[in-house]
Amino acid sequence: MKINQLLQNIAATEFDLTVEGLCLNSHKIQPGDVFIALQGENSHGIDYIDQAIERGCVAVLIDSKETVCSVPTIRIDNLSKHLPSLAKTFYSSACDVEIIGVTGTNGKTSVAHFISQTLNQLGEKSGLIGTLGITNNSQTSKQTTPDIITLYRALDEYYQKNIKVVALEVSSHALAQNRIAGLNITQAVLTNFTQDHLDYHLSLAQYKTEKLKLFQLDTLNSVILNSDDPSYVEFSHAAGEKPQFNYSLNDFNDIKTTEYGFIAQLDGFVFEVPFLGEFNLMNILATYQALKARNFSSAQIIPLLDKLSPPMGRMHKINNHFAWVDYAHTPDAIEKAITTLQTHYPEHNIRVIFGCGGDRDQTKRALMGKIASKLASTIILTDDNPRSEDPLSIIHDILNGIDDSYEVDIIQDRILAIETGITTLKENECLLIAGKGHESEQYYQDKTIAMNDIDIANNA
Repeated sequence: MKINQLLQNIAATEFDLTVEGLCLNSHKIQPGDVFIALQGENSHGIDYIDQAIERGCVAVLIDSKETVCSVPTIRIDNLSKHLPSLAKTFYSSACDVEIIGVTGTNGKTSVAHFISQTLNQLGEKSGLIGTLGITNNSQTSKQTTPDIITLYRALDEYYQKNIKVVALEVSSHALAQNRIAGLNITQAVLTNFTQDHLDYHLSLAQYKTEKLKLFQLDTLNSVILNSDDPSYVEFSHAAGEKPQFNYSLNDFNDIKTTEYGFIAQLDGFVFEVPFLGEFNLMNILATYQALKARNFSSAQIIPLLDKLSPPMGRMHKINNHFAWVDYAHTPDAIEKAITTLQTHYPEHNIRVIFGCGGDRDQTKRALMGKIASKLASTIILTDDNPRSEDPLSIIHDILNGIDDSYEVDIIQDRILAIETGITTLKENECLLIAGKGHESEQYYQDKTIAMNDIDIANNA
């Protein structure tokens, strides 16, 4: 596409350039891309123009601030407001992909994975975009929902590969920042709503307001809601007259807990749920209703549910050991992870290793400490991703929620903490390693180090 076609109705240009792609991240520039150098409170793209040029960008779009560089530079006032138009113009096929949007505080990754897996088994080729990245695609993202340019680019690539339906994790940040603008989101799924991200949204009410936006989209033809969630009525009201498919734990005719998951009865079918945790029963139900809303029958869906595999780092069992790695990093999630192990292993004491991320919601730290100390027999507090904060200060915030009479071990080195937890685990104990799940790096103010909880635990 010529650059004047890309910028029609946005900016006049006399440059005769062929554009191969668009990119907001200088690290991901490919030869022939146009680098969109956003500049604002949370964007400093202008500082990375030289890097983008080195990687092969052919032009730079910037805000009105004067900048001189060695490739054609086009200044566009309020550049960020034009991102949806730019994305839609260049990656037009992205809008032809049908999207199943999954949102909620916890469970987005599992439900999106389960929906995509089941669709593929039902013969409907599907893609997946979320916390663990972008499947079947060359693009990657460290965000739950990628930036709008990366998202459109990924969807366009899916379309070119004849993948016409995608399960997408939709975060509150993405909704607040309009990253899903213009997309063909035909289904919206709610997993649950509890506290998180108050560092960004400042209040629980504002966090909920952003989540509700997904269920108000005009493109929706079905809404799947957790009727057990305390916020169900508000989400149902936001959906208006759109067809609603609700799910509740009461949908099961019978549930039997096993050491490996559950034996469940649903709509006349008996099947195995190969995952621990009541929350995974809810994730299964969300998946079931999302597929029923797509006109698949119970007889088609249910036989496939016991063939599902969990996403990496979600109640991930360590080989030959009573230890699990989980992404739980909210008060609700850590409570459910601990109580899950108590339910499936009632004769075992539960030990927990966790920390809290820096530059994130500080109010949840003491809450997580309080919950863990009430439920677990022992706790090792360690570093999570301290980012720009003092790691020990974060640990002290967690300790504020723990009674002084409760003995806590503090091992800031996460590798040593996990090794200690694994090597000292007794026969009547289970170990939960919470917080980072699938993550392969740990972030400090002055460094980033390679680290994966699953690998560390397996090696130990």
